[in-house]
Amino acid sequence: MRCYRLLLAILAISFLTSPLAAQRRSSARVHGYTRRDGTYVHPYTRSTPRSYAAPSPRSYSAPKSYRAPATRPRAYQPRDSRGRIHRSREARDDFMRRTGYPHGRPGYVVDHIVPLCAGGADAPSNMQWQTVEEGKVKDRQERAMCARRRP
Repeated sequence: MRCYRLLLAILAISFLTSPLAAQRRSSARVHGYTRRDGTYVHPYTRSTPRSYAAPSPRSYSAPKSYRAPATRPRAYQPRDSRGRIHRSREARDDFMRRTGYPHGRPGYVVDHIVPLCAGGADAPSNMQWQTVEEGKVKDRQERAMCARRRP
């Protein structure tokens, strides 16, 4: 009786460690099926989905280009005497508190994702932390884009 158990254990271990078993675990058999457009797909073997590592953080050496939405804003924000759109100090302070930096982040500025001149909301949900260098590049592009749109 012990002999059979030992033999069974050896067979199980050899089966689990065999290349065939590894292939079975890493692939799946897909049965033939008919697509919605009526074409028939023959059965095939595919690999099982792999878990992918999170993408590495972007290098901030090259600033990303920014392109504002192509649609015109529904209502323009009121401007002051110098032509600047009024920003809500409360919304900015709320964003800074929510992100854990109530007094600001060294080397970063608070930026609107969708610019106010393009109809973006002056709300914490439309704000992000941006490095000073990236902010300067994006502000230059936004100024040029908003100057063309201004009525």
